Amino acid sequence: MASRFANALDHVLRWEGGYVDHPDDPGGATNFGITLATLQGWRGRAVTKADVKALTKAEAGEIYKARYWDQCRCDELPEGVDAIVFDAAVNHGAGRAARLLQEALGVGVDEIIGPITMGAAKAADPRELVCEIGARRMVLYGNLAHFRTFGLGWSRRLMGTIAGAVG
Repeated sequence: MASRFANALDHVLRWEGGYVDHPDDPGGATNFGITLATLQGWRGRAVTKADVKALTKAEAGEIYKARYWDQCRCDELPEGVDAIVFDAAVNHGAGRAARLLQEALGVGVDEIIGPITMGAAKAADPRELVCEIGARRMVLYGNLAHFRTFGLGWSRRLMGTIAGAVG
């Protein structure tokens, strides 16, 4: 049986795909959803678009595990909640994902998933929490400058994430 992380990563990679460098994407060159800036931070040195293009799926998985899944303590979150928080971390950053979780739970917001946030997440109804985080993500997407260009794809991704998390 695949791990929860492996399942969540498969979902993310379905949406993130391979190498792209869309002129309207503020993230610039990405591969498997990993931006040039993220890869540079991961490797601790300057990288080029060619380095991004050559990124392997295995290394992308290592980055996602360390910088998003582990940082958001997804292994400790209820099933389903882990998936939407991970997807939010990938799409919006780990701090924003923690903020979305905290706002959905009605706990203090510090963008760190600590014991209070974790306790509230474990006490919440997972399906309701997934839907609340999803609603908050949709508002976030709608307020982004590039929604007109990328909004339909973001909306599809979000709906797929919610369906998989509560299904």
